[in-house]
Amino acid sequence: MDANNKYTSKYLDVPNDPLFPFGFGLSYTQFSYGPIQLNTSSMAMNGTLRATVTVSNTGNYDGLETVQLYLRDVTASVNRPLQELRGYKQVFLKKGARQQVSFDITADHLRFYDRDMQYRAEPGEFRLQIGSNSRDVQEVPFELKP
Repeated sequence: MDANNKYTSKYLDVPNDPLFPFGFGLSYTQFSYGPIQLNTSSMAMNGTLRATVTVSNTGNYDGLETVQLYLRDVTASVNRPLQELRGYKQVFLKKGARQQVSFDITADHLRFYDRDMQYRAEPGEFRLQIGSNSRDVQEVPFELKP
């Protein structure tokens, strides 16, 4: 840092990330997630997409885990959030147990108000994310067909 340069920052540059991500929770045990399985990679407007993930209790104690589903519209006609919480399920797992958790996604989960203030879903590319909080997620793409 050059003190004589008026364009040099006089402040300490540090990360600006939150201390805890959205949905973060403390537990006495640990959980791991298997890969996300989709029943199809494209969905019609009147169809349903099923996303399934296997959650395992890999810790030393029984515990409750909140499995969170986030969606992102990549090709919307207006700017959309990078992540929207669209569902969650809580599962209680004994030490060493595993369970499949499924989410059914329809066009209703993909709707938003467009620039004409019409509440609708637009065909295009989407990202589906599942994880224990908004930071620690797995992501898979899918497409909404007209």
